[in-house]
Parts: sequence; structure tokens; C-alpha cells
Amino acid sequence: MGKLTTLAVINQKGGVGKTTTVINLAASLSIMGQNNLVIDLDPQGNATTGLGKSNSDETKNIYNLLIKKININDVIQKTEIKNLDLIGSHVNLSGLEVETASDSNRAFVLKEILNGEKDGLLKKYDNIFIDCPPSLSLLTVMALVASDELLVPLQTEFFALEGITQLVKTIDRIKENLNPSLKIRGILLTMFDKRNKLSSEVDREARNYFKEKVYQTVIQRNVRLSEAPSHGLPCVIYDKNCVGSKSYFKLAEEFLKNNQIESAA
Repeated sequence: MGKLTTLAVINQKGGVGKTTTVINLAASLSIMGQNNLVIDLDPQGNATTGLGKSNSDETKNIYNLLIKKININDVIQKTEIKNLDLIGSHVNLSGLEVETASDSNRAFVLKEILNGEKDGLLKKYDNIFIDCPPSLSLLTVMALVASDELLVPLQTEFFALEGITQLVKTIDRIKENLNPSLKIRGILLTMFDKRNKLSSEVDREARNYFKEKVYQTVIQRNVRLSEAPSHGLPCVIYDKNCVGSKSYFKLAEEFLKNNQIESAA
């Protein structure tokens, strides 16, 4: 087992495949034998339901953990997938920003909770994936402060690259003020349509701009990927032979290979 890495999966735009990436990459890595924890930091709770759990559990949720009402060992739930655990979301999260307005330390709350257990309860995990909300809100800042690395899903559509420059500025500000060691682990191109010339153009531009940070694997548009969450399963379990699942398994292999290269460096 390598060093525990905390990754925020982030893009301030909605509908780019953040949650799909979190649950399918984490599930693929778990199937390959790694231990993973998913933290659903989005008040919509789609990663929670996508892993077969309720996002209206009044006790076991990330909100109660962040307001110190519950301990981390009481909030982690096992999923149906071996080696994959979850800290679920709750709609109450959406009020956290207002509730903590007077707390000058609020951006560090999640980091302190995770750091306090890195040599204890969390030691068994290889990766912690944080599913961020589709905005640059307090919750996203909390995730950026608590994370070692970022994974940015980028949909291969017209305004994708415009939005990402804003995101890069936010990341730079967080690095400067709150988390100097934060780095971008990878950019993942999603919703790729090989019949569409624009998809290939965005692919080319992203690789020109971010160079080797862009994963070789691209996630193609795939109906099964959008169907799977309604069954409470990652697509890599729901239909492991579909195009989308094959792409996420390939991404997991690339993710692990990059890990080994970095460990050896």
C-alpha cells in the first residue's frame, strides 16, 4: 500500500462528469485491489445515491461530521463494492456557508478532521476522492484545502476551456494562501463524441495548454454511464463491458501507472 492521497474532483461547471468520474474511478481502483474512500461534499448527494446509499440519512453524513456532531468512525459507510467506503452527503450541507460565517478557521475544518485520522482510521485507504459541488463555494474551498491533488473533468464542448481558466486562477489563489502543496494530478476529457469535430478541437487545445497533465484516456459519451446511477451502482459494476466502463478501467490503469512513476521519481 502506498501513501494515502486525497484528491478533489473539481470543476465549477455542472454536468461535466464529476460524480460519474468519482464513483467509477474509485470503483475501478477498488476492483483492482486498492482501498478507496469517497467523500460526497455536494449537497445534491449524487455520489451517495450513485453508490447505493441514501442522501437523506439524518445521522451518517458529512454535514454532521463538519459541524463536529459525529466522529469520522461513525460516519463511514461500507458500499456494496469491496474496498470502497463512503461518507455520504445531506442537503443540510447547503446551509454550511451561512452557518459558519463567523468562523475564521472554517476553510480548514475538513483538512483537520482528515489529518487527525491519517495515521489511524484512514491509514487503510490508498485514495480519498472528494466529490465537489459545481461551484467555487466554501465547500469547494474546503476540499481544495484538504486535498493533495486535483482531478479536473473537462467536457469536450465549446465553453469548456473558458471555464477552466477561472478554475486555474482559483487553484492558484488557494495554493498561495491556504494550501501551497496542492497540485493538479490530471485533466480528464469527458463526454467525448468522435463524430463531432469540436470534441477533437477541445482535445487538441487542452493538450496544448496542459501538456502531459491531460490523461491519454478520454471518456466517450455513453448512455450506460448516465443510466447506472438510477440503479445505485457505478457503471463499471452495472455494465462492465460498455464503452464507458472500459474507459474508466483504462483511466484507473493510467492513474495507477502515474502513481508508480511518481513513487519511483
